[in-house]
Amino acid sequence: MDKNELRRIPGVDTLKKNSEIKNLITEFGEELTVFSIRQVLNKVRESVLKGKRMPSENKLFAMIEQRIYNVGTSSLKTMINATGVVLHTNLGRAPLGSALTKEVSRIIEGYSNLEFDCEKGKRGHREDHITDLITFTTGAEDAVVVNNNAAGIFFSLSTFCAGKEAVISRGELIEIGGSFRIPDIMQQSGAIMVEVGTTNRTRISDYEVALTNETAVLFKAHKSNYYIQGFSDEVEIDALAELAHAHGLLCIFDMGSGLLRKPKGLPLETEPDVHTALRSGADLVMFSCDKLLGGPQAGIIAGKKEYIRKLKKSPLMRVLRVGKMTLAALSTVLRCYLKDESLITNVPVFQMLNQKKEGLKKKAEKFSKLLSREKIPNKIIDNIARCGGGTLPQVEIPSYAIKLDLSKSKLTPEQLHHKLLQLEKPIIGILRERSLMFDIFTLNKEQLAYIAEQVKKIIFT
Repeated sequence: MDKNELRRIPGVDTLKKNSEIKNLITEFGEELTVFSIRQVLNKVRESVLKGKRMPSENKLFAMIEQRIYNVGTSSLKTMINATGVVLHTNLGRAPLGSALTKEVSRIIEGYSNLEFDCEKGKRGHREDHITDLITFTTGAEDAVVVNNNAAGIFFSLSTFCAGKEAVISRGELIEIGGSFRIPDIMQQSGAIMVEVGTTNRTRISDYEVALTNETAVLFKAHKSNYYIQGFSDEVEIDALAELAHAHGLLCIFDMGSGLLRKPKGLPLETEPDVHTALRSGADLVMFSCDKLLGGPQAGIIAGKKEYIRKLKKSPLMRVLRVGKMTLAALSTVLRCYLKDESLITNVPVFQMLNQKKEGLKKKAEKFSKLLSREKIPNKIIDNIARCGGGTLPQVEIPSYAIKLDLSKSKLTPEQLHHKLLQLEKPIIGILRERSLMFDIFTLNKEQLAYIAEQVKKIIFT
């Protein structure tokens, strides 16, 4: 450690006299600026004590400015998704689109009757705004909304299976994203997990053999983010529900992906839907709202009234309930399910899934021309788009991508990819085999010009 280096570290008051710091104080306030200065100086001091040199004045100011920006500016940004993955988990899954967000903003910009009954002139219940809509669109007797599907699994098992056995196929012990695994959630809920069958084959007899006096639930999880092809077998929900009811047990179905029903003409034939699952006898069906439903992050538990009533009375309902913004967005999306035309016109997920190959080709040609006009060499290639978000893993959607030719550019594909991610409105494309591509399946026509303009600025600056 060099003591001279320690002496070079300026004090807070000294830094506050600097003109650049004064500008930051004017923009962000003295409290945040001083807090950030102290954070940076502590980090610098620790570094110097480990034998490193004191950073230059410019570097020190840059560190302080960055720390202030990390707190004082929004790190959440609107992104351009050129990956061809519709429900991109890292990009927030289902986009809501302008038609839906206008309606939502109208409701949340002021006060609302979230928990007020205007007809009776007294306190109401927030679930009243959405329960009828959910039961109509799903065919369920009743429903509750929680903050995500994992919460729905935990809530249902902790209410009906704490200290009791829940029987599940080994082939359905899935990881549902972000390292959240079904076995972990089941254990945390207090349920005792009983595995039956094998990874690729589970029969109804496997469940029958596993039943004991401690069994409370037969649990099924939809393998929405992978599939097994070949020598495989699983028990369908109708057979599992029949077995459960014959023994006085609950049949709970974690359907995950949240497809309420199957609009005609979309690549959804292999995906189970909520309406069918409930008609098949499941007592409770739980699913995400920000996947194939096309709405905000939330989870719905739909099913028989006697069980939903018990969930509504649980203290956990208060812990897991959603707020007014989620309810406003969810009810707006669900109303689009009243007609298929409205669903495909207003919900971005279904707008994208409804695209035809001829339209995609025209969009790709337009994009290619925009880039060529900016002197950016490119070519149209065939590509495969995906639904994503842990849904329809086996479905490959024919699409097109624009592949950039950077052979005469000073930038590598990796460098351009990184610079596009640093924009105020970042653009994420596909880095594959040392090439940068933009799949047009998840792009609208207005975004094409923006991408062409930004690529030109970066390449020729």
